[in-house]
Amino acid sequence: MISESDKALFRSVVENSAVVNKDKTTFQEPIKKKAFKAYTYITHGSLSGSDIINYARNGVSPKITKKMKQGNISHAPTLDLHGQTTIQACQSLSEFMHYHQHQQFIHIIHGKGYNSDQGDSILKIQVVSFLHQHPDVLAFNSCPPKDGGTGAVFALLKQN
Repeated sequence: MISESDKALFRSVVENSAVVNKDKTTFQEPIKKKAFKAYTYITHGSLSGSDIINYARNGVSPKITKKMKQGNISHAPTLDLHGQTTIQACQSLSEFMHYHQHQQFIHIIHGKGYNSDQGDSILKIQVVSFLHQHPDVLAFNSCPPKDGGTGAVFALLKQN
């Protein structure tokens, strides 16, 4: 058992201590980015559930886009948006992408919109719009059938 005098001695030593920087390097706190909130909502569009999506910013390697199209990604956190409204989906996407901002790839399941009123996949259109607007998205592609096909996308995120 530790005596009260030993506890007091420990506290007094720790409270008055300073970090020794032998290398003379400076320490910086990691920059904490805020979740992306500057997106707009889509009220109509013209993507069907079977339309293939692909997008890449200039400079993205064709090897990486091919890797996404083929589903040759070892690990990608997954977000399933089935049953969400466009507003809920954007909020979920924003939080999910903020939480996984250090991942290279993410997997988003938006569905094909077969239960939509006019046959257009509104949620799919919203996801595409959101990903186009997000500053950290470098590329995205519809998944191969084993990963959700045209009802899902893999997205490549900028690594900071």
